[in-house]
Amino acid sequence: MFVDQYYLECLSQASYLVGDQVAGEAIVIDPRRDIQDYLDGARRRGVRITGVVNTHFHADFVAGHLELRQATGAWIAYGQRAETEYPIRRLRTGDRITVGATILEVRETPGHTWESISLVAYAGTDPRPRAVFTGDTLFVGDVGRPDLAAAVGANPVELAHEQFNSVHNVLMTLPDEVVVHPGHGAGSACGKNLSADLQSTIGRQRHTNVAVRETNEDRFVARLLTGQPAIPRYFAVDAVLNRRERTVLDTPPAPPGLPARRLRELVKAGARVVDARSPEEFAEGHLQGSVNVGVDGRFAETAGMVFDPADHLVIVAPPGRENEVALRLARIGLDNVAGYLARDFTGLSDLVRPGFRIGPQDVAGRLPRITVVDVRNPGERAAGYIAGSLPIPLAELGRRMDEIPDDRTVLVHCAGGWRSSVAASMLRAAGRTDVLDLDGGYDAWKRAGAA
Repeated sequence: MFVDQYYLECLSQASYLVGDQVAGEAIVIDPRRDIQDYLDGARRRGVRITGVVNTHFHADFVAGHLELRQATGAWIAYGQRAETEYPIRRLRTGDRITVGATILEVRETPGHTWESISLVAYAGTDPRPRAVFTGDTLFVGDVGRPDLAAAVGANPVELAHEQFNSVHNVLMTLPDEVVVHPGHGAGSACGKNLSADLQSTIGRQRHTNVAVRETNEDRFVARLLTGQPAIPRYFAVDAVLNRRERTVLDTPPAPPGLPARRLRELVKAGARVVDARSPEEFAEGHLQGSVNVGVDGRFAETAGMVFDPADHLVIVAPPGRENEVALRLARIGLDNVAGYLARDFTGLSDLVRPGFRIGPQDVAGRLPRITVVDVRNPGERAAGYIAGSLPIPLAELGRRMDEIPDDRTVLVHCAGGWRSSVAASMLRAAGRTDVLDLDGGYDAWKRAGAA
């Protein structure tokens, strides 16, 4: 038996190649859309991918089950409550998936979604379970939130009670030594207290996981329904897209280079510009109306807060990283990339605008005359905030701009200055002209002693 984890930092997402080298078989659990890593891993291991299991309908990325089906002929499986446009194997508690001498036994664990399942792994004839693949039911440090499935009609309160049962009466009945392989790590919006550790054990989670340690069901539910990160708007789109027989991503995308004249035509026709350079480069000069989502941050998730799948996009990227940007957009279903700016802003000088970043030392005297917008998540703000600031998490900014007064200068801040550049550029793209963002964010504000 072998377990290979593939972890995608940008989405804090874990997928797994699990198999038996002697038998030459493997399955993939919770694959992302670009599948070459799994194909390469199977080749190195000398195994054939025969199946794909999604532990639930993912909301934060487009899963790669259809790509793997096309590339390998693999079957696709979900929990029995799943409804899809493509053929699937329906898995129920007690069902067993045999991969050579490796056995994966199904446990239905609803709570994050209704169709959620976990897979308990056994090696050969050994009756002791070795590992459990928990998807978004149990993380290292927390459990999956129950409110994302509300986008497809689920009741979060009902799911929270189901999550209590799945965690305490299903997963915590496993022996302490069983290794926990979760679907996400720290930074994911699928939970609020996730650890940076990429695996653990049932025993460690029993004693250290803040949600697992809460054994009162009502308190567990109350905790689960409060303080969650804001939901990126693309989550509802991807949760539905993963049910559909959609177009597959055949190869990593390679958008064409665009001369200045063609870029002008596209923008005039309604294309939106995603500027994937650093906030510092963006502040030095950028195309009017472009939104800054730096490729070296949580790029894909944040782009999904800003852009819609129907948007036609033009990329401005650090040299040589245009294909990477297009791939990371495609991972969340943003496929309509018309191309990228082939050169610098030569021939586009009339469209170039500066950004406006100011440091904490330049803010204090202006506070009574400006509106401060805090785009951090609720959990971050609970640890401290600028007095009088307006809390609008970045994921909600697109639909809450009308709450920001338009008669004063707006200063946007986050924790360190990356998200504030996204937010400030969103506001400018929407027509707000007097917008600043705080260089270094709230962290710099605190260090300057202004908090």
